[in-house]
Amino acid sequence: MTTIDDLVRLVPPPAEPLDAAGDWARVEAALERELPADFKALVERYGRGQFTDFITPLHPFGPHDLLIPMARGLLEDEGPFRDTYPELCPYPFYPEPGGLLPWAGTDNGDRLCWLTDGAPDSWTVVAWNPRGSYYSAHEQGAVAFLHGWLTGRIHTPVFGGPVEPMPWFDPFLERVHVYVRLSDGELPYAERLRILREALAPTADRGSYNASDEDGEADDDDDGDDARQDHFSATALDWRLTYETAYGHQIRVAYPPGDGPRARKALFDAARRMGCEVLSTSADRGGPAPEGWE
Repeated sequence: MTTIDDLVRLVPPPAEPLDAAGDWARVEAALERELPADFKALVERYGRGQFTDFITPLHPFGPHDLLIPMARGLLEDEGPFRDTYPELCPYPFYPEPGGLLPWAGTDNGDRLCWLTDGAPDSWTVVAWNPRGSYYSAHEQGAVAFLHGWLTGRIHTPVFGGPVEPMPWFDPFLERVHVYVRLSDGELPYAERLRILREALAPTADRGSYNASDEDGEADDDDDGDDARQDHFSATALDWRLTYETAYGHQIRVAYPPGDGPRARKALFDAARRMGCEVLSTSADRGGPAPEGWE
């Protein structure tokens, strides 16, 4: 049986987790449900933050309660769709008996839910993509699902691809997210990545994904046509970056507020050295980039 200690060994939590303590009795009274012990341990050990830049537990404490508002709005949001397309909704929704209750979300807009049937510690996980009405049931609780997904033992088609799990956790910090779309370049992908990381040095690896690895044909001279992602941090700057061709040729950067002008100059200069033109910039989820990035 996978426990919170197994997850902690795999992914070290912050030394001082943010908003890790709170009134569980208040939360459970508001939901009219007891919650699983492993989820409480998850919140208390990790606090507010995100696993592998992708999965965000719905934290119930601090100034941004995510768990209760999402639960309370679920049936109102999804009920009309179910009334029209009942065949696409195989599960009830909280607060209906045995209904789905979200405990985490992803950067793709997916939800990880409990199937609230039986005692809380027996609840299992259902991954759900509300946009496409895709569901994937897993016979594990929240912590066991996270551990299994981060180690590659658990896969869910709901997340789509390419999403490569990496065993890290970032505590919540306010950051500005910008996507920098690039033209194709003549240099190989690996050389473009080297130039980018050299421009932002010192850097530290945070994991990578290469679609050709799945076929056993990975090549250091890969020309970048495959779906690739390389995650790293600019450690002296406290920036988080992803260079990729997986969702188009782009650089994603997350930086503390106030670093915008410096980040823009560094990435635009690096793009020129990589032999690429900057085609566009945007904020997370496609919104306009912050002022000064145009």
